[in-house]
Amino acid sequence: MSHSPIYQSRFEKLNCCILVPTYNNQKSLASVLQDLQLYSSNIVVVNDGSTDETFEILKNFSHLDIHHFPQNRGKGAALDHGFKMAGELGYDYAITIDSDGQHYPDDLDIFLNELENRDENSPEILLVGDRNMGRDGIPGKSSLGNKFSNFWYLVVTGRQLTDTQSGYRLYPLHIVNPIKLYTNKFEYEIEIIVKASWRGVDVRNIPIKVFYEENRVTHFRPFWDITRIVMLYMWFVLASFFYIHPRDKYRQFRDKGFKRFWNEDILKSDEPAHRKAAAVALGVFVGISPFWGFHTLIVFLLAAVLKLNKVIAFIFSNISIPPLIPVIIYASYQAGSLLTGNGFSWELSLSDFDSGAEVLEGLGQYLLGSFALAGITAFLLWIVFYFLFSVANQKQVVKL
Repeated sequence: MSHSPIYQSRFEKLNCCILVPTYNNQKSLASVLQDLQLYSSNIVVVNDGSTDETFEILKNFSHLDIHHFPQNRGKGAALDHGFKMAGELGYDYAITIDSDGQHYPDDLDIFLNELENRDENSPEILLVGDRNMGRDGIPGKSSLGNKFSNFWYLVVTGRQLTDTQSGYRLYPLHIVNPIKLYTNKFEYEIEIIVKASWRGVDVRNIPIKVFYEENRVTHFRPFWDITRIVMLYMWFVLASFFYIHPRDKYRQFRDKGFKRFWNEDILKSDEPAHRKAAAVALGVFVGISPFWGFHTLIVFLLAAVLKLNKVIAFIFSNISIPPLIPVIIYASYQAGSLLTGNGFSWELSLSDFDSGAEVLEGLGQYLLGSFALAGITAFLLWIVFYFLFSVANQKQVVKL
């Protein structure tokens, strides 16, 4: 008497499947698929042009939905094709799992629980398994690469994940299939969570177990794959700072109206006064600093890292508007002149910089003075705005 897989009814109710991309994992593939079949028969497999015994192994699983690439195209291409297959088969969600045996099939329960408990009126979810990369037994290069990716994911989305590279995930197919994606290897899994987050999807981690075999097969090529990931994040930084973040703030302003936007996004009544004042100070410091042309990029980057109010920081970074630029440069040069012991002079002329040495000296004075002026001004404005925000917060409490 045959028994239905343990979670089959749950998979059917949620209209969910398991997607297994595989490439040259002949040692573990059969056991992974056999274990998965204990939990569900909704399994899609994409063979990414394997050159080992994968094709022969999959003949024993012909009852599953299987597609073979004639040549290796990369994990991203395999996932992308698998998502399209799953969508055509009528599934709404796909849980991806690697075929190298590092993931535990019983963790499918965690993904299903999150999906079952999701409020229909809440944003769509995309779940990424958290492997607890800080624990013992995790390869150092894997942990370091994950920290790098986590940091830049925070910068470009404003949201924090503790594991951005785990292959054990749950994807909403009606969200991911329409997204235009340009990568086809390991960086695909980063591209998709960033773009999903930009579309308002609730991308978050859930804890999973992981087994790292000492001599497990991995197709991650450190130099080339990391290079592509770095290039991808460089593009994301530019896109997020100059389009995504401003677009999101404009939409919030349009939807909320000026008064509500000012109170919630600028004043942020639930945020302590010293944090809001710190955002002002950061914006002013960056605006006065000598990094002309990069102020917007730097202020959003630092605000994300320091978890400060990006809107406030950006507004005050615009202290360096065109009418004030000559004043800031002049004040910075004079501050540098005082700090280097050259005294203060009201008048400046090109004749003061007759030689290359004098030009370099003047540039050094300007750079030194610029940072000094930025620091002093930022500190003074922090004091002023700390007082103002403290008063505003007290008034808000009284109203409540």
